[in-house]
This record gives sequence, C-alpha cells and structure tokens, in this order.
Amino acid sequence: MGGVDLASFALVVFVITYMLIMSEKVHRAIAALLGGMILIIGGVLSQEKAIEHIDWNTLGLLIGMMIIVGITRRTGVFQYLAVKAVRIAKGEPIRILIALATITAILSAFLDNVTTVLLIVPITFTIADSMDLNPVPFLMSQILASNIGGTATLIGDPPNIMIGSQTHLGFVDFLLNLTPIIIVIHIVTMVVFYFLYRNKFKVTDEIKAQVVQVNPLDEIKDIALLKKSGFILVLTILGFILHQAFHLESATIALTGAALLMLIAREEPEDILLSVEWPSIFFFLGLFIVVGGLVETGLIDQMAKWAMEATAGNFKLTGMLILWLSAIASAFVDNIPFVATMIPLIHQMGNLGGMSPQALEPLWWALSLGACLGGNGTIIGASANVIVAGLAEKNGYKLSFLGFMKLAFPLMLLSVAIAMGYLLVFYF
Repeated sequence: MGGVDLASFALVVFVITYMLIMSEKVHRAIAALLGGMILIIGGVLSQEKAIEHIDWNTLGLLIGMMIIVGITRRTGVFQYLAVKAVRIAKGEPIRILIALATITAILSAFLDNVTTVLLIVPITFTIADSMDLNPVPFLMSQILASNIGGTATLIGDPPNIMIGSQTHLGFVDFLLNLTPIIIVIHIVTMVVFYFLYRNKFKVTDEIKAQVVQVNPLDEIKDIALLKKSGFILVLTILGFILHQAFHLESATIALTGAALLMLIAREEPEDILLSVEWPSIFFFLGLFIVVGGLVETGLIDQMAKWAMEATAGNFKLTGMLILWLSAIASAFVDNIPFVATMIPLIHQMGNLGGMSPQALEPLWWALSLGACLGGNGTIIGASANVIVAGLAEKNGYKLSFLGFMKLAFPLMLLSVAIAMGYLLVFYF
C-alpha cells in the first residue's frame, strides 16, 4: 500500500473502532484491540512500532492503583466513610446526598472514578432502601461528583493520567493548577442539587433516628489490613507528590506501592490480580495502537495544521476551541479515545508553532478540564456513568439517556463555562 492508501486505511480502521466503541454492541476492549491488530496486519505499523506507541506509564499507573484499591476495599473503610457521612448529615436526605457526593469527589481525586462509584453506589442503595427514598438523585449527584473530583489530580481520571504521562506535568502541577477550580465547580454543582431536591425527599423522624444509630465502626472488617493499606496508600500519594524530584514515573510509584502492599498483606497474587479491571487495560492497549496508526501515517500532523489554520494561530482561541470541543465531544463519546487522539495533536501544534513545553501548558489544562467535565454531559460520556447506570438497572431503577441528560447536560455546560472563565483569567 502507498502512503495515501495507508493513511486512508488507518483512518477507516480508527473510525470503525470508534463507532463500535460508541455503539456498545461489541465490548470496547475487543473493538480497540481488534482495531490495533488490524493495523499491524495491514502494514500500517510494525509490531515494534505499535509497542512504541503504547503508553506503558498509563497502564502501569492504572494497574498499580487498582491493586492497592482492591486490597483496601476488603477492610470496609469505604463503607465506614459512607455511614459516617449519614451520621454527620443527621439523617437529612439532602445533606446525605451532598455528603455522599462530596466523599465521591474526594475519593475520585485519589482513586480512579470507576473504582470510587463501585465502592459508593452499593452503599447508596442500602441507605436509600433503609430510608425508603428514590436513589436516582443520589446516583446522579455521585456520577457528576466522580467526574468533577477526578479532574482535580493526575491520578483521578484516565484522561489526566494520559496527559501527565505524555507531558512534563506531574502530580503537583495538576494539584496546583486544577484542584482550586474543581473545588469551586463541585460547590456550585452541590448548591444546584440542594435547591433542586431539598423539598423532594420526605422522611419521618423515626427513620432519621434509626439511620443515625448505625455505628460506622461496625463496617470495618479488618483493622490490621486497614493499617497496612492505609500506610501504603499514604506512602504512594507521597510518592506521587515527590515523583518529579526523584525523576520517577508515576507508574513506578503505583506499582511499587502495589507490590509492597501485596507483600505485607500476604495476599495471594492470583486473588488480588482479579481486582484489576483487565478489560480496561486491554482497551487502552488497543486504543494506543489505533491512535499510533494516525500518528505514523501523518494524519495527526494534517489535523494539527488544520487546527492552527482554523484559529489563525491565535493561542487564546486555540485554548478555548480545545476546551469546548473536548467537552462537547466527551459528552457523546468516551473521553479516553478522544484524549488519546488529542494528545499527539496538541504536541504537533506546539511543534508547528515552535512552542516550548512550558508554553503549551494552558492547552493541557484546557484539554483536561474539557474532557473530564464533558464526560458529565450524557450517560455514555464517561466510564463511571455507564457503570452507575448498569448498577441502577440491576437494582430495578432506570437512568434513562434523556432523563440523565436533562439535568446533567446544563450542569456540564455550567461547569465548563466556570472552567473557561478560570482559564481566561489565569492562563490566556
């Protein structure tokens, strides 16, 4: 095949892979992996080149954190936090909604948001059942909070993990540049939920008293394991904060933490490795190869030139285009493949404009805020949304596409507008 033919072939495979991921007719891990393998068989990439395009740092960081969380989950500490939140809220439903959503946001900043919702949602059903409440508003607030909280740090959301891995930006950079505005966005979102739902929940004083009486300490299953996993979790987060100073990649920190915890917890590796979400890992692996095909055939280069021409090289306009394009696109397609495509594109725009890595920084913040917050727009916008919808259905509640979008899309637009104001004032 000639150069043009290879480029067309790579683009067709990319589009078909994307459509299969969106349709959910085929599992996204199978779609991405098959797309990657077809590009190698078709001669777009050699196997060696394909391996070069895989971001092993992203995969290592995800695997390491999944192992740490998998072991920590067994201690019951996450259930403890939920029961504690109910007590602090004194059994008031609207306060419980805000407390659980805030715990979700905080946990999502330090664990990935899929893991967080898998921990919090089952507890939410238990609380809603015991209080005879409809859990849907609680679930909606937790979906939004997980994507908002995940935006705050390097390790909170896969798009940030990918951006951090492909740039010079570390844990502290994300913390200093994104956390302040994320706190503001979370507070604004919770205020909206407060005014929407404060009069919607009707609960008797007896039920409130009953719920408050549950002792959070009863939820802790294994104190010894809690001490060990807490110690390793603190060490790992400390490692993330200092990783640039020691010239270590974030994956090295996460995998070291995982190995240490497996060692001191004396858990069976076969058992623990089941807590790794392997379909997600293989999804990433295939996706990196599919996007690598676009890079190798020069298509990313052409797209970068087009973007530069469209904004006439205006840096502020480029930043706003990336923010809003990422937000709207991520509402309708999973933000992970979108970000995987945008990263080489921004790098190429920087090369064409002769910009230093430091000068490109505002564009990375625009991509992170757009892609992570945009995931709140629809029920298919982020992995956490899809998982919560599935759990709701299992429990006999429906989170419909339009029902979710009616509340979530305007809130997503509001959060991106706040992010835009922040970027314009401080970066552009």
